[in-house]
Amino acid sequence: MVKTVSNKSNVQCQSEYGILKQVVLCEPKYMEIKEVINDVQKKYEDDNIDQELAVKQHRNFEQALRNAGVEIIKLPPSKDHPEQVFTRDIGFTIGNHLFVSEMANPIRQGEEEVLAQWLNNNKIAYKNLSLHSIEGGDVIVDGNRVFVGISDRTCKKAIQNLQKELPDYEIIPIPFNPKYLHLDCVFNILSSEDALIFPEAFEPKIVNLLSSMYHLIEVSESEQFSMGTNVLSIGQNRVLSLPVNRDVNYQMKQHGYEVLEIDFSEIIKSGGSFRCCSMPILRQ
Repeated sequence: MVKTVSNKSNVQCQSEYGILKQVVLCEPKYMEIKEVINDVQKKYEDDNIDQELAVKQHRNFEQALRNAGVEIIKLPPSKDHPEQVFTRDIGFTIGNHLFVSEMANPIRQGEEEVLAQWLNNNKIAYKNLSLHSIEGGDVIVDGNRVFVGISDRTCKKAIQNLQKELPDYEIIPIPFNPKYLHLDCVFNILSSEDALIFPEAFEPKIVNLLSSMYHLIEVSESEQFSMGTNVLSIGQNRVLSLPVNRDVNYQMKQHGYEVLEIDFSEIIKSGGSFRCCSMPILRQ
């Protein structure tokens, strides 16, 4: 079932690299590893998350966005949702269509209801995808071309339904090794010409397909583990990235990108970084 709430609002996102104007965040006040769902969390399960440090790093991230002229929308954190900081997964914007996701893992379910409540309160139009699981971390937009990862979180039927909802868009299913959780952990578009990729997550034919569309900047295994692919473009060739990912940052700089380095080391312990922690509503 697709539930539609209709009202006029300024929702627009035609790419992953337009100038970011409005974004949804959620402070990691109650962030913790309750249930291991990826290899990164497995490594840090015993240490878990220093919530105070995570909040401090997230506020630095938020301030960097504000300094860049981005309007911040903050969802209320909840003890019931320890991974709520990863707002990218609970919704996604394609063109002037805003979708609320259907979360696959029980530990994440309910987060989308918080987003839907905020949208309802602010009379922002959205479509609620509720038949098959699909999460925003698997959805990557570039004009009329939309890449959607086939994962344990996003199924083929959901991708087929999305194509029906968006007949004017080319929806491209991208299978990858589901141990990496979401597509944006192994592939991310920087511009109409460049993209980051961790090639080991894909079959060679998929890498060849993507390389026919973009110049691919390869991310090493060690920097993929520290979320080197999961950068956030904020427009005008500006990219937020972790300082620890030196090779990725160097390569992006060599290709003309301004890399804004922010320490996010506590938050990435749960397997997500800047892109995962941001849900764009408006890009220009």
